[in-house]
Amino acid sequence: MKRHALSTRIWHWINAVSVIILFMSGLNISNAHRYLYWGQSGFSPDQAWLAVPRFPGWATIPGYYSLAGARDWHLLAVWPFALGLLFLWIAMLTNRHFWRDIRTSPTEWHPKAIWADIADHLKLNFEHEGAKYNFLQKLAYGLVLGVFLPMMIFSGLAISPGFEPAAPWLVEILGGRQSARSLHFLFAWATFAFFVVHIVLVVLAGPIRQIRDMVTGGKE
Repeated sequence: MKRHALSTRIWHWINAVSVIILFMSGLNISNAHRYLYWGQSGFSPDQAWLAVPRFPGWATIPGYYSLAGARDWHLLAVWPFALGLLFLWIAMLTNRHFWRDIRTSPTEWHPKAIWADIADHLKLNFEHEGAKYNFLQKLAYGLVLGVFLPMMIFSGLAISPGFEPAAPWLVEILGGRQSARSLHFLFAWATFAFFVVHIVLVVLAGPIRQIRDMVTGGKE
């Protein structure tokens, strides 16, 4: 039995490339106006709740300031990102990967169980006998797949030029266009934080085996 299903592996690598392009082109877009607001409108710095730093060319796509070019890259990557997430959820629910491996049980939410899992991570003990993932991994994957990535899509739609007249209800749910922009920024950086932690844990757990299994599927 494969450790990672084919659908998971295909999505993993497509999503990794898409997220990198989206994030780096998003930094370029952020350079166009570095202030974030809450509500429907906002423009002047004194109304902002956060002034975002200007990101250097080596961290952006393209590698120089170009709002039009960054939007083109953003639009190019968002389709495989959004459709890939939809495909993954259909696959996870169909092959029961979500119910079997990611869904948490009530006993896992007991404080003692959570602290034991945290202690194991601090000791770099990533073994979790009897389950594919431990509680912290399930929680992280559940948040990323069920909250962070979907919210990046919905908030991104809400701030897309011309989208508000087509679906004003989405903008209203998110608290206004500028609130949606702030949420888009926050969830993008939350996803980046997960990405960094994920890479660190892969390195600590043995990168060669982890990468090989995500290519070939590995064995349970």
